[in-house]
Amino acid sequence: MPESLAHRRELRFWGWGYADEQLAPAEEALLAQLVRMTGAGAPVTTPRLDEFTLPAPALRPPAALAPICSATPYDRLTHACGKSFADGVRMLQRSVPRPPDWVAFPRDESQLEDLLAWAGSVSAAVVPFGGGTSVCGGVESAVEGDYALVLSIDLQYLNRVLEVDRSSRAALIEGGALGPELETALKPHGLTLRHFPQSFQFSTLGGWIATRAGGHYATQYTHIDDFVENIRMLTPRGMLESRRLPGSGAGPSPDRLMLGSEGTLGLITRAWMRVQDRPRFRASASIRFANMASACAAVRAISQAALFPSNCRLLDPVEALLNGVGDGNCAVLVLAFESADHPLDAWLARALELVADHGGEWDRQAAQRSLRSTGAEEGEHRQGEAGAWRNQFLRAPYYRNYLTPRGVIADTFETAITWDRFHALYEGVQDAVRRAIRTETGAEGMLSCRFTHVYPDGPAPYFTFYARGADCGDMAAVLGRWRQIKLAANAAVVALGGTVTHHHAVGRDHRPGGYDRQAPGLFRAAFAGARAALDPAGMMNPGVLVDTPSRGAVAGGVLGG
Repeated sequence: MPESLAHRRELRFWGWGYADEQLAPAEEALLAQLVRMTGAGAPVTTPRLDEFTLPAPALRPPAALAPICSATPYDRLTHACGKSFADGVRMLQRSVPRPPDWVAFPRDESQLEDLLAWAGSVSAAVVPFGGGTSVCGGVESAVEGDYALVLSIDLQYLNRVLEVDRSSRAALIEGGALGPELETALKPHGLTLRHFPQSFQFSTLGGWIATRAGGHYATQYTHIDDFVENIRMLTPRGMLESRRLPGSGAGPSPDRLMLGSEGTLGLITRAWMRVQDRPRFRASASIRFANMASACAAVRAISQAALFPSNCRLLDPVEALLNGVGDGNCAVLVLAFESADHPLDAWLARALELVADHGGEWDRQAAQRSLRSTGAEEGEHRQGEAGAWRNQFLRAPYYRNYLTPRGVIADTFETAITWDRFHALYEGVQDAVRRAIRTETGAEGMLSCRFTHVYPDGPAPYFTFYARGADCGDMAAVLGRWRQIKLAANAAVVALGGTVTHHHAVGRDHRPGGYDRQAPGLFRAAFAGARAALDPAGMMNPGVLVDTPSRGAVAGGVLGG
């Protein structure tokens, strides 16, 4: 058996990022201050591979598949879960309830077909794995049900840009391509997918499609859905592929069935994606508001003016303070425009007229300098408050590597709501989550909010909270307190009219009190029926979106296709 089949740079199996990456001293100093503010304690030691006792794999793959299957501790542990707060705590506990028995690394669709056939023959559960960056329990190997073994299938070798159609501005890309890999392949053609989620460096195209990921654009092109031209997915019943078209009105869309299916129907092997010319013109500004209400009114005006800024991130006073772009007394709007075709003077000027109507203030010279950076890959949009916020945004996932071992509960949740209900949601969610933090920890926590995306009919608020976990390295208590706070957040956003997730996907963490309550029961039954037609045994990512079928139900034909 090979020691490890992964060809990419080694990841930190217990946390975020590459194993050889470290925080800068300045970052550690800021995080140490946050630890003191929450009252958390001394850190627990970070885990080593040899501290985990893993059960021997159940069964063995057939000889033909053995060369692409691995059962090393590193491969099994890096594929046992994602990157949620709970996942990090479980790793610090040296506790993985059920690691995958085998991790497979297919090189092509033929090997993928053979893996699914073997899994079906031995009653295995199959967990599709892209970059493993799920923050909602979407790739956990600890599945429920009487499965003989758990097989994690990693698509990292299906990572090529296979074809570029310059005239249609589209590209055929394999599902296992990481963000940097596909962008590197598109750059010589002068093209870009321009989809940059926070996990861009470590997540894959197939994962973005499967989870309906949100990306770089704050308006217009907000989700990966907007770029999908066709999808090819291998299911246990065979290949499902939509026709490549710019648009179609021919009945229910196959793409819409596969988008957001979260690995419950099959594995996305490739997709034709709409790509764009690389931007040459940029303009940006950072605007301060005396209060959140006036800032929201300005953002609503911009979103309804059809200006379509690429960035329209509104940070409430606490969020601005935590990100080093405010003093805690004002809301900050990070606004940016970009284009491959035309200068943006008029767009920025009109947006600034709208923010001025609502009391916004900005550095006029800095905004003018941003226009003069036209044509540059880097410019004013990477400097000042906008640049500081961008750098903080990209580094934030790494901070859990420092905070979680010290018992700080640090997590995020996001939603979307119409403008007429936003104020009630903003106040109600803060009240519910702060109350849950006090109840669970006996202390006040910190809660902040920003808009990640905005629409003419409403914003997508993104909340971050910090709280004291437990003393003396009691990670079990930390996990229990986090779970109750998380459930309170799920319940609050749904009860107040929002969605349980705008772009983090459902996984297992957003089902209780969230997705199961938000999605109509009749629709969930219809989706379960579609899944039964494509995966009669219910082996694909059991427990996500729909309940795991019992073996008796499958044998009795209740779920037959």
